[in-house]
Amino acid sequence: MQIERVQAIAGTTNFKQLPEKFNRPAHERPENTKPLEGVSVPVISLSESHDILVKEIYNACSEWGFFLLKDHGISPGLIEKLWKVGIEFFNQPREEKEKYVNDPSTGKFEVYGTKMTKNLDEKVEWVDYFFHLMSPPSKVNQQIWEVTEEYNKELLKVTETMLELLSEGLGLEGKVLKSRVGGDEIELEMKINMYPPCTQPELVLGVEARTDTSALTFLVPNDVPGLQVWKDDYWIAVDYLPNALFVHIDDQIEVLSNGKYKSVLHRSTVNKKRTRMSWAVFYAPPHNAMIRPLPELLDEKNPTKYSTKTFAEFRHRKFNKLPQ
Repeated sequence: MQIERVQAIAGTTNFKQLPEKFNRPAHERPENTKPLEGVSVPVISLSESHDILVKEIYNACSEWGFFLLKDHGISPGLIEKLWKVGIEFFNQPREEKEKYVNDPSTGKFEVYGTKMTKNLDEKVEWVDYFFHLMSPPSKVNQQIWEVTEEYNKELLKVTETMLELLSEGLGLEGKVLKSRVGGDEIELEMKINMYPPCTQPELVLGVEARTDTSALTFLVPNDVPGLQVWKDDYWIAVDYLPNALFVHIDDQIEVLSNGKYKSVLHRSTVNKKRTRMSWAVFYAPPHNAMIRPLPELLDEKNPTKYSTKTFAEFRHRKFNKLPQ
């Protein structure tokens, strides 16, 4: 049976009535949960002095779990190349995209897909995606675009810098977080999200509210707004900043820091007339990595807040909505 693609639904000439499976419960709908106005997310320049960077990143990650990073050293030209191949893929005829379809039944989750798995409210997200591994080299599908290999090299440099600054913000040696999250065995997983225009965007979500299971997420979107982050009981809209990396703290860094850094709760809304796209890269530990709060951060006044488990077990429990 052919899977129903969101892009195909949106492109139907007689599409007027939103299919019920996309209609969010009233308490989740963007029309009922509008973002707080007049509040901006942190913006940090990697050109700042080292001491200032440590302080600014600690504050952003402990208070928000999120920030925009500029002056990161990845060229605008490379980001444009990344955008180009993603847009070209989704602009292909459907039969061409279907050649890259994923097959979860065989454990293959790479490449083209649509999340049609329903949540507890029997609802699905307004998004198609293209997913593939960028690192380590032994697991990379070499038939996928060359541009991601170049982007992978540049992003790894930024990631190492971020982990060092995050470690120092906790009062630790700069290499600690990288070694505890998997060292050179980590995986970089890219997911290109494509959110087609929707006739009733006030009723749907491109991404429902969630935190990410990995350690860090680096995202570059197009200029169509939609990302929102949760802070102090309000949704905060994230404005587009050209060439900036949108940096998310994810679940594994929250666990390793024993809660000093927050895994950011976020969601994505969609647009009535324009396609929103985002290129997210998840920095994930190897499946057998044992993740626990760093012993250096624990004492009688700061007991552990999280149980110890492998990343594979953590991911399984989260995907299946089991307690951690």
